[in-house]
Amino acid sequence: MISRVAQGAIAEDLALRYLQEQGLILVTRNFRCRAGELDLIMRDGEYLVFVEVRSRRYVRYGTPAESVTRTKQKKLLRTAALYLQRHRLDPPCRFDVAAVFQCGGEPQIEWIRDAFQLT
Repeated sequence: MISRVAQGAIAEDLALRYLQEQGLILVTRNFRCRAGELDLIMRDGEYLVFVEVRSRRYVRYGTPAESVTRTKQKKLLRTAALYLQRHRLDPPCRFDVAAVFQCGGEPQIEWIRDAFQLT
């Protein structure tokens, strides 16, 4: 049985590879600060994209995307604001979710662009 941490790392690797195949460019991985963590920070044209990677083996308790609650969104927003402040950046930004389903067989990735707004 694979640990949750290992499963998360595998999901993140899959999501990164998928997004790079879609033309996004990796800026940094696993940015951590006092507010939280950002899984992937990528460039998509002029946009700086903060990607939350979520993974599930079973969907009986909801899909990976559904696990990005309003509370989690607020935490991601605070963390992204600190990242931008720390690096003195002011690009257009968006928040995407890469939902990885690992329910046997080939993993499936659902990429949700602009999954939530800065409000």
